[in-house]
Amino acid sequence: MSRKKFRDGSLKGWLYLLPALLFLGAFMVYPLIDVFIYSFEEGYNSASQTYFGIGSYNYAYVLHDPYFLQAVKNTFLLVIITVPLSTGIALLISVGLNSIKPLRNLFQTVYFLPYVTNTLAVGLVFMILFKKTAYSDGFINLILHWFGQGPIDFIDGPYWAKMFVLCFYTIWVVMPFKILILTSALASVNQEYYRAARVDGTSGFRIFMRITLPMISPMIFYLIITGFIGAFKAYSDVVALFGTDLNGAQMNTIVGYIYDMLYGDSGGYPSYASAAAILLFAIVLTITCINLLISKKSVND
Repeated sequence: MSRKKFRDGSLKGWLYLLPALLFLGAFMVYPLIDVFIYSFEEGYNSASQTYFGIGSYNYAYVLHDPYFLQAVKNTFLLVIITVPLSTGIALLISVGLNSIKPLRNLFQTVYFLPYVTNTLAVGLVFMILFKKTAYSDGFINLILHWFGQGPIDFIDGPYWAKMFVLCFYTIWVVMPFKILILTSALASVNQEYYRAARVDGTSGFRIFMRITLPMISPMIFYLIITGFIGAFKAYSDVVALFGTDLNGAQMNTIVGYIYDMLYGDSGGYPSYASAAAILLFAIVLTITCINLLISKKSVND
């Protein structure tokens, strides 16, 4: 191929990529740079577009703000609890679905329904199930009463009860997508491996550990990485369960803290919100890089 043809082909490729590059630059790269600049502008006033200095005070303020520290605690607990549990449960359900022939498509549809349902609507249903009112203790407390326990105020009560509801709800919401991905991954595994293992008399557990898990490991790590990112961005789910006063309920998340700093009752502080956003970006980027490094050593290509 001549140098001129290669140059023309390369130019055509860049032209095809130009719309996507412009879109990413306008809506991702530029806002990130803008937020990074805002995070160092001390005393920024959005009305007059002025500030009185440049420094790291915004980061110092955010890192010492008890509301931000509470939001970080809540977010990390949500991530640590829900990502492994939801992935593990989704894997077990997917293996079960993959092993049955009749009505498989029907069961897959039923498990996928929560994913296409509005999260706020699902959150309100969960709130009704768990909320203790003057007229009713809620359906979950009714079940606990049958076992001689409760009642527990899961929505306005102790911190551990509210965190349990949030984790339960999050697992419920994210599992359908994970089940869909994992059932597709299981269906793509070459059946010859299973036939050869059965001929050798290999047990079902050993087949699962030595064949199934390695073959679908790329999808598992993909779900873990996206699960971490999604859990760190949690906000609307928490609002659906506990209302808009998340600081008062001690159930705010990092994204909720950023929103409050911009538009909430304590809003009007874009510099603090920008500093918190950059900290969130750094946390998510670090954890994603760690997961990618682990996946390179553990994933079967």
